[in-house]
Amino acid sequence: MNERETGGARLGAPGWWRTVRGCFWQSPEERRIPPPCWVVVLNWSLAFLLLSLVACFSFASLRYSWNWDAVSSYSSFFWHGWLTTIQVSAFALVLSTAIGTLSALARRSGFFILRALSRIYVETIRGTPLLVQVSFAFYVVASAFHLENRLVVGVATLAIFSGAYISEIVRGGIESIGASQLESARAIGLTRFQTYRYVIFPQAIRVILPGLAGMFASLIKDSSLLSVISIAEFTWSAQQVGGLTYSLFETYIPLAIGYLLLTLPITLWTQWLERKTRFET
Repeated sequence: MNERETGGARLGAPGWWRTVRGCFWQSPEERRIPPPCWVVVLNWSLAFLLLSLVACFSFASLRYSWNWDAVSSYSSFFWHGWLTTIQVSAFALVLSTAIGTLSALARRSGFFILRALSRIYVETIRGTPLLVQVSFAFYVVASAFHLENRLVVGVATLAIFSGAYISEIVRGGIESIGASQLESARAIGLTRFQTYRYVIFPQAIRVILPGLAGMFASLIKDSSLLSVISIAEFTWSAQQVGGLTYSLFETYIPLAIGYLLLTLPITLWTQWLERKTRFET
């Protein structure tokens, strides 16, 4: 084993050098073993410190007069909008997952019309902006059916939009399963439903989860576009406060933190599920 393979950690290297190297770098072989807790804390602390220094330097160079007192008097606006965003995102998340899964299964159906409808749905939704879809859904489709509930229309539009992307994520996970496993399931007499339930989905979930995590986070942030039909969600509330107080950064900073508090748990939860479903192949 030469110096290149060991990352410079030769047997004759000083002990202090091996310790310092172990704090900041791991070879591909060493990555299989989790580092000590203090090493993780040290590196995360340094990363946060670096980002904090960049942020502090950037804001200090603005020469901006902060006006937090004016914005804090409208804190109820932020809370109401944040809770509305949680409500909209939760319903849209569940509905979009169902729509995406059904659309992915339709793409693999034996019925030509189902495959055609699924393909048209996915390509149309992915090829047009969400802003146009929201406006079209409320002012055209909902108006034709005399549906005046903006919240229902917003949730349905957001779910349909995200469902098209989830459909492709799920389809990619399903098609990653080898044909030999499907033939084995058919050979032992499993039905189509049992094949998906016991063979395909337990393995495809490992491939699907990273993409779903990003899609769910995007869904939460995309809910900000529902402000075009006057749904009082988080972004709409921040825009109202900004217009009343003429304070741009004082409204956008809480807005960014609020969305981060919603998207970060989704990412951590899917990473936990990835570890739970991981197995050696």
